[in-house]
Amino acid sequence: MMYSISSYGRMILDQPRMDAYLQAFRHSIQPGAVVIDIGTGTGIHALMACQLGASKVYAIEPATAIHLAKQIAAANGYSDRIEFIQGISTKLTLPEQADVIISDLHGVMPWFAQHIPSLVDARQRLLKPGGILLPQKDTLWGGVVTAPELYQSYASPWNDAPYGFDLSAGLKVELNTWGRGRAHLEQFLTNPVQWAEVDYRTVEEPNLKAQVSWTVDRPGLAHGYMLWFDTLVTDGVPLTSAPYAPEIAYGSAFFPFLEPVDLQVGDRIELDIRADLISQDYMWTWHTQVTRSGLAQPLAEFKQSNFFSQTLDPQKLRKRVPSYVPSLSEDGQVDCSILQAMTQQLTVEQIAQKVAAQFPAQFPQGQDALDRVRDLAQIYG
Repeated sequence: MMYSISSYGRMILDQPRMDAYLQAFRHSIQPGAVVIDIGTGTGIHALMACQLGASKVYAIEPATAIHLAKQIAAANGYSDRIEFIQGISTKLTLPEQADVIISDLHGVMPWFAQHIPSLVDARQRLLKPGGILLPQKDTLWGGVVTAPELYQSYASPWNDAPYGFDLSAGLKVELNTWGRGRAHLEQFLTNPVQWAEVDYRTVEEPNLKAQVSWTVDRPGLAHGYMLWFDTLVTDGVPLTSAPYAPEIAYGSAFFPFLEPVDLQVGDRIELDIRADLISQDYMWTWHTQVTRSGLAQPLAEFKQSNFFSQTLDPQKLRKRVPSYVPSLSEDGQVDCSILQAMTQQLTVEQIAQKVAAQFPAQFPQGQDALDRVRDLAQIYG
């Protein structure tokens, strides 16, 4: 995921987060230390590391924000100590290992894009024996909440027959997604329970599989789960994304039920939750069972997954079957021709002229061919 510059600005203004990391840096970065900042963004953590005496900082960032980070480093007199590298840490080889690795990569949940695999790789290849990872651990918490307004933000567009149309087919799609949410303490129908932990100093597995249960403490109409994490940045330096604490950049997560459930004190809610890394993102699955003493059958049972939130194209699914035999479309032939031309020591303009002559119907204007070559050159050049 690539952040906008305004998003980086909001993260810099997130005082609880920034104060926690600065305190951790003061504990961990000694004069002369070598530091790696993975996902440096606009470089604020790299600047702090230099300010605290780091002799060398490798600031790694795949997005173009790294060019702004270079300007900021120069403006603050740290260009000689920060080496900016545009790329992905798992694909880089550095000339030395680090005393400290900074890697604030997670999103609303720690299982986010390539966060965990990147940290495992960095710990194994880029960190000196006895070196320090920041942050060190995330502990996951959750509770069952009544959140009618938040739930309606999911359900209303599909449930309320706007303009007299039946749009209910979209309801199941929407309720198999999760997103950011906030809740006050009085909205919790259960006490918060710890349901998972990710210790970045030892973790090997990028996927999640957890089971957790709650007993209802106060009656109410339940709409879903509120989940969040407590971060141990370093010993004695905590940070929380709890929904009832001051809000920080990450936010907390709301996982909706398929339908609200009227709960009584003593009811039991059991959640099986998992997150499986598939390619560059996670597939989340959460199964809920609500039981009540004296009832032979569950009061409610929901099987949800963000797999069901996808509107699937049968043609695209067919092409993922192992026995499918693909052939190049005309677009594929164009890209193939451009990539082959890149091996011939031609300029972007020369490649564009060549491909425009080869595929005149695709490129009625020369600028179209030039744009296509430029796009591929940025990816593969």
